[in-house]
Amino acid sequence: MKSLPENIQGVLFDLDGTLLDSAPDLYAALLAQCTEEGVPPPPYAPVREVVSRGARAVLRCAFAERGEAALEALVPRYLQLYQDMMAQQTRSFDGVDELLVRIEAHGLRWGIVTNKAAFLTDELVARIGWAQRASAVVSGDTLAVKKPDPAPVLLACERAGVAPAQSLFVGDDRRDVLAGAAAGLYTVAVSWGYLDGGDPHTWGADKVLDHPAELAELLQLQPVTA
Repeated sequence: MKSLPENIQGVLFDLDGTLLDSAPDLYAALLAQCTEEGVPPPPYAPVREVVSRGARAVLRCAFAERGEAALEALVPRYLQLYQDMMAQQTRSFDGVDELLVRIEAHGLRWGIVTNKAAFLTDELVARIGWAQRASAVVSGDTLAVKKPDPAPVLLACERAGVAPAQSLFVGDDRRDVLAGAAAGLYTVAVSWGYLDGGDPHTWGADKVLDHPAELAELLQLQPVTA
């Protein structure tokens, strides 16, 4: 674990489970597909836990008994259902909006590095109203590799115009910590996200935080007054 960099230039975030609570819409899409397929729907809690792993992990919660080949065939329809209802129930986590305002007000840049496919990422970010605010958005298919590979993080730093050694990477999954550390950023694991069933204190992050306000405090970002 390393010390917080001096002269911080930017903060990069994972999207789902870090900035946005998108699990309700991902679950709603699964419920719709269960209805179409005549399958009993799984409870919400185990689905929420795995949404950071992507569509296939979500579908396994309801269709695991059908086998991987059948599950793979369900993916396109699931993504269509999700795209249709995306952002209906998705909200930023408590404190995130204030955090982003503080980051911007203090002249820092922020961006997104997600394993979500670009056609979904771009639409979701636009619907939330962040498309013109984020300095960089790198999706799971922007490059040939995705997190935990450091390449997407490094690309986001390049697009945002920030030095990796003077930036933070914030996420709710071990892959975020691995990618950020390998790219040379200060890593922050957050306990308010999905966590993929894991304990963020065991991931080797430079810092573990429980609320977005704690990140603002770590960066010494004062509240923005009207």
